[in-house]
Amino acid sequence: MKSSTDNPVPARPSPTGEGEVQSKNAHPLKHPDQRVGVFIDVQNMYYSAKNLFGMKVNFGNIVKEATAGRKLIRAIAYVVSTESKEEQPFFDALYNLGIETREKPLQIFYGGEKKADWDVGLTVDAIRLAPMVDAVIVVSGDGDYVPLVEYLKNQGKQVEVAAFGETTSSKLIEAVDDFMDLSADKAKFLIQDYRRAVARPATNKR
Repeated sequence: MKSSTDNPVPARPSPTGEGEVQSKNAHPLKHPDQRVGVFIDVQNMYYSAKNLFGMKVNFGNIVKEATAGRKLIRAIAYVVSTESKEEQPFFDALYNLGIETREKPLQIFYGGEKKADWDVGLTVDAIRLAPMVDAVIVVSGDGDYVPLVEYLKNQGKQVEVAAFGETTSSKLIEAVDDFMDLSADKAKFLIQDYRRAVARPATNKR
């Protein structure tokens, strides 16, 4: 899964300052009785947070904020596993947050190329589960999901995206009904990667 996309949108300063999540619209159709499904492209989010901020993603807070008090029907995270199984604690943490996981093994091709795309799997699940929900929330900035967004909207579904604005496709932002820029509240949606912090030697400022 690509960590950055075509035509990424530059970070836009919030008029209210960091700490208040900014959406493309203050969408009037978000109401408590609305049923929502959340579909999380973990690879896209992981690499966006890592490359932009050197941090990890707080998926629990993303689901909570994106759901916005509505009825959460399903929350599914699309993850990649390796032979070492070192990701298992992370998968267990998602489970404890009430987030289902769909696992796909990392493919390593001759020459060392690695591939772990979940675009098709996430798209199929979103279409399959669409009749059960009123709104679909895609947690990814990947422009490859634009056709999915357009299809779901044609089916009468409200479609929202939550991602980091700096690495989100401008086409995706324009296609959805509501865009939540996670970069507007880094303290809420990011977690310090302590392994990177320990590995980074301290420098003395003069």
